[in-house]
Amino acid sequence: MSNSLIAWAAAALVAAPVWVGAQSASDEIARYREMLAEGNPSELYEAAGEELWVKPSGPLQATLEKCDLGLGPGVVDGAAAQLPRYFADTERVQDLESRLMTCMEKLQGIPSAQVVKESFGKGVRKDIEAIVAYVVTHSKGMKVNVPATHPREKEMVALGEKLFYFEGGPMDFSCASCHSEDKKRIRLQDLPNITKPQGAADGWGSWPAYRVSSGEFWTMQRRLNDCLRQQRMPFPIYASDVTIALSMYMAAKANGGEITTPGLKR
Repeated sequence: MSNSLIAWAAAALVAAPVWVGAQSASDEIARYREMLAEGNPSELYEAAGEELWVKPSGPLQATLEKCDLGLGPGVVDGAAAQLPRYFADTERVQDLESRLMTCMEKLQGIPSAQVVKESFGKGVRKDIEAIVAYVVTHSKGMKVNVPATHPREKEMVALGEKLFYFEGGPMDFSCASCHSEDKKRIRLQDLPNITKPQGAADGWGSWPAYRVSSGEFWTMQRRLNDCLRQQRMPFPIYASDVTIALSMYMAAKANGGEITTPGLKR
């Protein structure tokens, strides 16, 4: 055996445990998720959201059964699959959470400004999170249907793309720092390549999700808030155009991909 071949074999033996270890850990995480999937705690939030949908609430003591999520008053089947989208009554592009805020304000008399001031997992925002779980479950297994054909939708996609690549904070991080390359991971967590349709579908289509590490159901608004926190950026305003534009960019990239939410995350 030549010296070069011996050197190559030795290097392979040294590298093998690292590669095998990473693959083994990734397989174990996948198996862990599989075991939990049958009893995804998101189901508890979904059940609570279903009750809240038909429960008279707010100063006007009304239900959300006339809430139009884009497919007509009260229709939830497939509604999450086509959001974000432009709504003529508000003259803006809205995601699921901002649209629910509009419905709550118009139908129940709950001011959107009140919800914006609250924290995740508390107050009315906690109710919205449960309702989100209820609504997105009715799109599970469907295809993302966000073609972004309206001029305002196209504007939001363009803005979302700029924000995706915008570098800021003390370390000049951007969304692209973690989500623009294949086979990238952090702390054994796979990071989908959002710049490609399949990666965008894997990322967008699996949120909202129950996050095991926090023991809570996370909506997309909360996920984006935490992403910006990790970039050391200022927290975005809840349901602001910044967060909706990022969602619009991801959803448009994921168009046609399968929706697997509510997901289950580490």
